[in-house]
Amino acid sequence: MRSHPSVLLFSVVLLAFQAASRFSVQAQTGQAAPAESAQTAGASYTPSAANLASRQAFQDSKFGLFIHWGVYSVLGDGEWVMNNKKMTIAEYERLPAQFNPTAFNAAEWVSLAKAAGMKYITITSKHHDGFAIFDSKTSDYDIADRTPYKKDVLKMLAEECRKQGIKLFFYHSHLDWHHPDYFPLGRTGHASGREAKGDWYRYLDTMDSQLRELCTNYGEIGGIWFDGWWDKPTADWRLDKTYKLIHDLQPKALIGNNHHRKPFPGEDFQMFEKDLPGGNTTGFSGESEIGTLPLETCETINKSWGYSKNDQSFKKDKELLHYLIRAAGHNANFLLNIGPMPDGKIQPEFVGQLKSMGEWLGKNGESIYGTRGGPVTPRPWGVTTQKGKKIYFHILDWQDTLLPMPKMPGIIRSAKFLKTGRKVDIIDTGAGLVFNLPKEAMDPIDTIVVLEM
Repeated sequence: MRSHPSVLLFSVVLLAFQAASRFSVQAQTGQAAPAESAQTAGASYTPSAANLASRQAFQDSKFGLFIHWGVYSVLGDGEWVMNNKKMTIAEYERLPAQFNPTAFNAAEWVSLAKAAGMKYITITSKHHDGFAIFDSKTSDYDIADRTPYKKDVLKMLAEECRKQGIKLFFYHSHLDWHHPDYFPLGRTGHASGREAKGDWYRYLDTMDSQLRELCTNYGEIGGIWFDGWWDKPTADWRLDKTYKLIHDLQPKALIGNNHHRKPFPGEDFQMFEKDLPGGNTTGFSGESEIGTLPLETCETINKSWGYSKNDQSFKKDKELLHYLIRAAGHNANFLLNIGPMPDGKIQPEFVGQLKSMGEWLGKNGESIYGTRGGPVTPRPWGVTTQKGKKIYFHILDWQDTLLPMPKMPGIIRSAKFLKTGRKVDIIDTGAGLVFNLPKEAMDPIDTIVVLEM
């Protein structure tokens, strides 16, 4: 590194910059609370060594495919169509007879995830409509008994994931608009036509029975992704019993719950819906508090989770890549959703965007996979990630040639642009650093500067 005649000017700029922003010399964890052990969410749960190893592998993977798919896709109006259109159970029960996904190809789905650079898949085993897309012996309200297709798509998907080296997670809804024992009703599903009675604990027994099937009949799974707790936040969900069942049957499996709160006892990762950790643009996370577990954020390619034939508001490739990069800078995984069509095909628009992301990761993946949030907290210009002695500066939105940075912990041994290997000129003012970023070195998606400490 070299001195510069304008060092005084840069010092003033940097001091003002530092005063206006928070900086930690330790690795960014994406956590708002002080560090604490992973199991302090509840003294009753101590994760096994296998579970802790799964957590680390989960954090290393960084990118996964979310799949919302069920009989609701027949109507092409999203996964909430039963509630939104105020359909009764009798009306909704006509859909399974029309669900015949003969074009479903597990190998194509998993291959697409791999082409996108994804390391795991999370698929809806049962959504809020109560319909299971696996062969459940607990209830006949499932794909094997109620549809002309008759096959267990989760069985085929699990086998293909094992072949191609992809982890498989199951999304499972706490909420159920169909089951007669989901009583009293929560915030949703009031037009279903159910009788005003039911045995709540019998419903929980049914749910646990289906979870036992998912943890027993599909080999080793990555984990369970719960949703719907928020429908009845004051109910006795008996989470300790349910979580223990899963951990006993699948010691390596991770449990997450989309309840928008600080992690509960027995959970192994924390997710954020359509927001980066710490954000609340959706209004979902007003009561959320970042805990100490591995983090994940999920988002859609258009506006819908389930297949929506009229939703053409597809996010641009750059927007999706920036979300992935910012998620990594927030120390979180990115779970990107698709909603397959009722015949089992994936929309061409989704296929193209996923492959585009895979191409970018093929060139820049070292700055994402296996990293943790870097030493500079997320900023408007971008984020940092870190792996070992390497710090990656992802410059996403910066128009000027000079970019001020806080002082780095340790000694910088080298600085270069990841894309070209070209040396980066860094000015050390004593108060901090200034990156010299020539216009011709800037990348339209992400200018990545690598410091080796």
